[in-house]
Amino acid sequence: MGKRNPNGYGCVTCLKGNRSRPWIVKITVYDVDGSSRQVPVGYAATEAEANILLAQYNNNPWDIRRETITLVTLYNRWSEVKAPKLSAVSQRSLKSAFKHCSKYYGVKYRSLRAYQMQDTIDNCGCGYSTQGAIKTLWWHLDRFAFEMNIIDKMYSQLTTAEPIPDTKRQPFTPQEIESLWQRSDDLWVQTVLIYLYTGFRLTELLTMTLDNVDVKEWTLKGGVKTRNGKDRIVPIHPRIRPFIQTRYEYNIKYLFEDLDGEMSTRDYYEKWKDVMNLIHSSHTPHECRHTFETMLDNAGGNRKCIDLLMGHKSTDTGNRVYNHKTLQQLRETIILLK
Repeated sequence: MGKRNPNGYGCVTCLKGNRSRPWIVKITVYDVDGSSRQVPVGYAATEAEANILLAQYNNNPWDIRRETITLVTLYNRWSEVKAPKLSAVSQRSLKSAFKHCSKYYGVKYRSLRAYQMQDTIDNCGCGYSTQGAIKTLWWHLDRFAFEMNIIDKMYSQLTTAEPIPDTKRQPFTPQEIESLWQRSDDLWVQTVLIYLYTGFRLTELLTMTLDNVDVKEWTLKGGVKTRNGKDRIVPIHPRIRPFIQTRYEYNIKYLFEDLDGEMSTRDYYEKWKDVMNLIHSSHTPHECRHTFETMLDNAGGNRKCIDLLMGHKSTDTGNRVYNHKTLQQLRETIILLK
C-alpha cells in the first residue's frame, strides 16, 4: 500500500481508457458553506510526473495551470489575501454576495463571461443594495484574477446593477421626535432616539459594542466606513444617557442587541417598522443621520465639529488641516440638539 497524502494535500488518480496523459492531479476546495469537492489542476503522462505536479502545486498553487482555477478556489484565496484589507462591514457584505454566485462555483474562472456575472446580479432576487454588492464582488475578484495572470480581460467592467433610487431624504419633524420621546420606555424606540442623537450610521451602531462606551466621559467611539469616520468620538447627549446607562448595566455585548446578540440590518429593519408604525411615520433609518446633521446645522453648529461628529471630510482646506477641535467643543455642539 502506497503512502497516503496528508489531508488537504490532494491526490493522483489514473483515468481509464487510452490517453496520452492518463494521470489526473486533484486538489480539494471548499465553498463558503464548508462543503468540499475535488477539482483537477493538471494531467500527466506518468504517475511520477503527476506526483511532481501535485508537489509543485502545494509548494505554490498559483504557479500551476491558472486556467484551471475555479470561481470558488479564487474566492477562497481572495478571502485570505485581499479581503482582510477591507472593512468588516465590506467583508460581510461581499461574503453574503458570494452566496448568490453559487451557480458558478465550480466553473473555471478564465471561462466566466460578463453575461454569467450579470446573471448572478439580475437573478439574485434582491434589491439594489445586494445587486451592487454582487457587482462589487465580481470587480474585486476580477482585479485579483488579473493580478494573478489568471485572466486577460476584466468582464466585470461590463456588468450593471440597479441604481440606488433617487430619493429625497426627509428629516424627522419636531412633532415626530416628540412622539418618540413620549414612547421612550420602549427599548426599540430608544434605539431610534440614540440614532437621532449620535449621527452614527446604522451599520456603525449595529456593530458597536459596549466596550466603545465610556460612561465616565459619556462618549461613544465608533465608525467604520471612511478614514475620517473610523474610531471617531461622539459625546453622548444628556437626554439619551439613561438609555446608554441601562444597556451598560445589562452587561450585554452590543449597544443594539436582541435575544440572539448582534443584530443584522434585516432584523433591525423589522424593529424599525414597528417603531414607525407607533408614531405613524415612514422614515428610513438613514434619515436619522440626516436629521442629526440638519438639526445641528439649523442650530448654528460649528461646521468642522459637525463634520467630525458625522465622520465627514471637511470640504474647506483650512478647516481640514488647521482647525483642531476639542472634546469640549464637540460636547457644546451636541448639546445644540434640543
